[in-house]
Amino acid sequence: MRSHRMRRIVLSFIALILLLILLLMMNIYIGSVSLTPGQVADILFRHDMGSTEGRILWTIRLPRLLAAAVLGGALAVSGFLLQTFFANPIAGPFVLGISSGAKLTVALAMIGSLSAGRTLSSAGMIFSAFAGAAASMGVILLLSGRVRSMSVLVICGVMIGYICSAITDFVVTFADDSNIVNLHNWSRGSFSGISWGSVRTMLPVVGIALILAFALSKPMGAYQMGEAYARNLGVNLRRFRVELILLSSILAACVTAYAGPISFLGVAAPHLIKRMFGTVKPLVVIPASFLGGAAFCLLCDLLARTLFAPTELSISTVTAVFGAPVVIVMMLQRRGRREQP
Repeated sequence: MRSHRMRRIVLSFIALILLLILLLMMNIYIGSVSLTPGQVADILFRHDMGSTEGRILWTIRLPRLLAAAVLGGALAVSGFLLQTFFANPIAGPFVLGISSGAKLTVALAMIGSLSAGRTLSSAGMIFSAFAGAAASMGVILLLSGRVRSMSVLVICGVMIGYICSAITDFVVTFADDSNIVNLHNWSRGSFSGISWGSVRTMLPVVGIALILAFALSKPMGAYQMGEAYARNLGVNLRRFRVELILLSSILAACVTAYAGPISFLGVAAPHLIKRMFGTVKPLVVIPASFLGGAAFCLLCDLLARTLFAPTELSISTVTAVFGAPVVIVMMLQRRGRREQP
């Protein structure tokens, strides 16, 4: 039985890696200007940035696909951490309003900087997003102490998200700046305009957060068995919860800072990974969620920019089309199990 489970895990990892490589290649080759494998190899080896194809590859497609992979994986891991914290598979940064809180504070910071004639730095965007994410998480935690039903808590999170989104839309609508069009596009969710500077900033932030999350695999596994079981194994629950909240907020904030709010990926990707691997062990699910979230986001971004080219859809629109049905199925399955005698 153990060998069968291990074989399933290994084969699932191989399938995920192959899928990720395929999607990376498709994102390189497919676009308004199609590139052949020979052209791509020639541009990469010669470091060609003078030709039109070279500029498209080096300044647009490569940073964009790297950002989509890194941030998609980060959002999936953030969702898994929140699902572990609340012991509910429906919890996620977008559903609980955490992404919307981050979106609000980043929009306010960006508008304030633009009004003062300055550009908000990458570090400033991440810090602003983290402040909003932490504030939204704080409200959710306060509500969780008074609301025992997870379904009611999820509804409260959705309402918080709507309130934050309404305030953001109001601020964006009446902001007076020539760059407000870019801010509006960002507020709907998009990887358009990602630069190498953004990639260089997000990589260490996401990388450190992922390493720390992976280091919590053992106490997370104990926490999944129940608070009493974790306490008996020596897990400091108060510190563990704080670490879990901080890491999930940092990951969600980094995603929102650069790509805006991305809907349902943080819920759907971890659920699909757990079904695919047949386990909820954090030691397996955390790296698998990162790979699965990266593949999910790359697919959605590819569809967003090519489906109705030259018009580009918001990334949140595409992720909602694929992610929302997964969430609906999850809720129906949970209700069906509760109604069984």
